[in-house]
Amino acid sequence: MKRSLKNNISTIYLMGFLHSFMVVIPVFVPLLQGYGLSMAEVLKTQAAFAFTIAMFEVPSGYIADVWGRRNAVLIGSALNAIGFFSLLWADTFVDFLVYEMILGMGFSLISGADLALLYDTEIYLQSKGIGGGAGASRSLSRLIAIEAAASGIAGVIASVLLIWSLDWIVWVQAFTGFLPLFLGLALVEAPRPKSKVGHRENARHIVELLLFSSPIVCWTAFAISVFGLLSVYVFWIYQKYWEVQGIGLENFGYIWAAFALTVSVAARYSAAMEHKLGSRNLLILIACLPLIGLLGMAFGSGWTGVMFGFAIQISRGVSLSLFYEALNRRVPGDFRATINSLLSLGVRAIFIVTGPLLGFALDIHGVTTTLLGLVVLFTPLLAMVTVPLVIKIRREEPVEDVISPATAV
Repeated sequence: MKRSLKNNISTIYLMGFLHSFMVVIPVFVPLLQGYGLSMAEVLKTQAAFAFTIAMFEVPSGYIADVWGRRNAVLIGSALNAIGFFSLLWADTFVDFLVYEMILGMGFSLISGADLALLYDTEIYLQSKGIGGGAGASRSLSRLIAIEAAASGIAGVIASVLLIWSLDWIVWVQAFTGFLPLFLGLALVEAPRPKSKVGHRENARHIVELLLFSSPIVCWTAFAISVFGLLSVYVFWIYQKYWEVQGIGLENFGYIWAAFALTVSVAARYSAAMEHKLGSRNLLILIACLPLIGLLGMAFGSGWTGVMFGFAIQISRGVSLSLFYEALNRRVPGDFRATINSLLSLGVRAIFIVTGPLLGFALDIHGVTTTLLGLVVLFTPLLAMVTVPLVIKIRREEPVEDVISPATAV
């Protein structure tokens, strides 16, 4: 059992890599436009993805908490494999809607469960005095860094495959999508206390944890939602922006790789940045960087505008690591997957409505106006979640079962 649990860590890292190794993503917008879809329709497919996650996210997280994280990850990986394989015959708007809905079910099952299983494994090994990982606090940032690095490598591979055609990218994605499922069979459920109360009592406890247990838990949850929503918006603007700036399609993968690796490095060294700058200064920095990036993209041209995107990616890498680690070490293991899923649900639920509107804005008003609109919208939102955290930071000690000292917020 102990040897298998130690293998959990490397297996989850590798699965995280493969789940993020999506060669189709760096060219997804041009791919769908090649089938005649407008930007509004492209964003509608993403709204369908978000809607599916909204329907399954919390139930899937709760299933992972009650019936096992390994089972949730395995079922999610199987659905993802089916979804990617469906790309081989997708060529209409409806086909891509179906593809996104299958992926939505798969990712909703994996989301939160993989983080929770990794965290539980590290905590159990530490409690037994067994080495095997980086520790619960650092494991999350490492997983985020690995997933971002996988996205970067996928970008490079996508550009290489474009030498032949977009069809090569679809074929590679269809078959590599099965690899996480095979790896998941090696996972072992980490021993942890199981909740003995009813579902209604569990739901009440989860709400109390998020909203009333601690100001930092509450504001960290809001921060994850706001930063996450901005990341999703920019994620789907990038490729259209590069197209408008006259960047060749053959460069999309390389730019995507550079952006993803920036997130990876930023996540990996977020703790070092916090130690150097201090928590308050780092929070202010990661709130300002996205606004600088959006303004630079709006007023820049060509490669200059593209370069400003790196500011957004740095903020994304640091904020992901900082906020998720801070939240996960402050909530009990019984509900860790559910709470992670709830936060993802918050972002996706908003995107269901606003995603198509973003697409219409890009089609009708253009990229520059849309970027400036995001600056106007997110300046007060970022201030609203950052200022309370800056004020309340370090006024309370985390109440978590982590053995080693934690870093970050």
